[in-house]
Amino acid sequence: MLRRTFLTGSLTTVAVGALHPGAAHAEVAAVDDDFLAVLTKANQAQIPLVLANYRNAGDSVRTVARKARRLVSGYVWGRSSYHHDPALLEPLEWLIDQLVVRQHSDGLYDVGNLHSPPDSAFAIQDVCMLYALLDADGQSASAALRERLASVVKKAGPALASGGVHTPNHRWEVSAALARAHHLFPDRRYAARIDDWLDEGIDATPDGIYSERSSTYAAEVTNPCLLTIAWLRNKPGLLEYVRRNLDVTLYLLEPNGEVDTTASRRQDQKGVREVWWYLTQFRELALHSRDGRFATVAKGIEARGTGELGDFLAEVLERPSLAAKLPVSVPAPADFVRHYPSQASVRVRRGARTATVFGGTDFWDLPVISSGLSTNPTFFKLRNGAAILDSVRLSPQFFSTGHFRSAGLRVTGKTFRLASEVKVPYHLPLPKRHRRADGQYALTPDGRFYASMDFGHRPKQYRSLRTSITVAEVSDGFDLTFDFAGDATAYAIELCFRPGGTLAGVDTLDAVGNYQLGAGTGSYTVGSDRISFGPGNGTARVAMDPGERYTYLGGNLTPDGLRVYLTGRTPGRQVLQFRVS
Repeated sequence: MLRRTFLTGSLTTVAVGALHPGAAHAEVAAVDDDFLAVLTKANQAQIPLVLANYRNAGDSVRTVARKARRLVSGYVWGRSSYHHDPALLEPLEWLIDQLVVRQHSDGLYDVGNLHSPPDSAFAIQDVCMLYALLDADGQSASAALRERLASVVKKAGPALASGGVHTPNHRWEVSAALARAHHLFPDRRYAARIDDWLDEGIDATPDGIYSERSSTYAAEVTNPCLLTIAWLRNKPGLLEYVRRNLDVTLYLLEPNGEVDTTASRRQDQKGVREVWWYLTQFRELALHSRDGRFATVAKGIEARGTGELGDFLAEVLERPSLAAKLPVSVPAPADFVRHYPSQASVRVRRGARTATVFGGTDFWDLPVISSGLSTNPTFFKLRNGAAILDSVRLSPQFFSTGHFRSAGLRVTGKTFRLASEVKVPYHLPLPKRHRRADGQYALTPDGRFYASMDFGHRPKQYRSLRTSITVAEVSDGFDLTFDFAGDATAYAIELCFRPGGTLAGVDTLDAVGNYQLGAGTGSYTVGSDRISFGPGNGTARVAMDPGERYTYLGGNLTPDGLRVYLTGRTPGRQVLQFRVS
């Protein structure tokens, strides 16, 4: 349980043995007051925002619980300007009342999904922290609030211990919530359910990448939940999974604090993710493994000061050992070529210049577009300081089969090869033994669409297009060589630059944000950072075709940013050069 001295703000040393499940003894370490100051200031900035809109009827129960967590953190923390401020009690009472009245009779909540154990677990983790913090604080003014929080946890526990999940990370979220509930209100069912989920094995590859390949879920769910279970259930083996994942993250980091998400199987495969979500994970593993690289990342997050850092105050109040001074910093990797076979990706960094090569979509194993699959058609990214090329994509005009997506990645030194072959059938008459007089044939897939044609039994004639892209690192950038074989058709290459810079050498097209490089070399500049690209290969207009899987329902895959198009025709070769300065 918590230490009262820490809650009063008078702490000067901490016992870091609590970071090591099963540790024989604890080591005393000095407190990192600069770290505590960052969290305190961030939390104090959050509280007025909560007070201004805590009665928002549209908030999910997870948002309600997180708002309450922010208020409780300030209320119990002796160094906060909100310490034991009675003005926080009425808002807390309202928020906690919402946690009570929205809870179903079975102990679960609706959070998008109905009666959802995993979504409830997200909220219950915060509820457990609320109770633990207020209980350790021991103020009579919060006694009634603690009783209501305890009732929520006790009501939810059996449902979490018997309910199911949807995704891999949900197992660890439910288990962490049960670990917290069991720590506060022991119940053998909770411990048994945690062991059931853990017995399935942690879904991590040897190189440290979880099966969802998502920075969002690693940072917000899997890593913190595994650390919570390791701590509360004395499972030291779980720490190694987190350490390996943080080691991978070192090589996915961009110089500005973003994390590359190209290979993700979740929503962040098409978005931007920032490293601040990993703050306490990097701090805990730096303290546990004495890894100075992790310390560097943690201190960088503090110095950058972006994100909701105040949310971490509750974790540190709960586990004072997280506030220990970090080991001596060692520079994080900044000059490397790193290959991750499990997701067919390569990361290259040369100081402020980084690149991602990606050939690991799930499209070639499961040729569908669906949540939980990696379908991002971006195969190359490049950064030169503030000049950011967020995406390079290729789309041939080939029977509306859509973007090029590589069937894997081959690495040879500083050369990376992506390749695919698309074959589209024309269907011939059915053999006589499969013909039906009534014409009622099975509804079957052609590969692009469905029809009552019994496609599986028909002989076929194929049209094909083979595409190979070789990415080669050179001294001042990268060369991308496109080789096409097969049928003659047109194609478009799309370069999407992050907004905020200036394009030169390109022609404006009709749509906002669309440009074309017909000849020569173009450039994109932000401040003193530049990426040049070219040469252009002609002025023909060729649309980017996202494929029938998208257009049938009116979807598209147009990325946000400044889009420059280069065009050409197959078969043949085109070399696209990127240079940085």
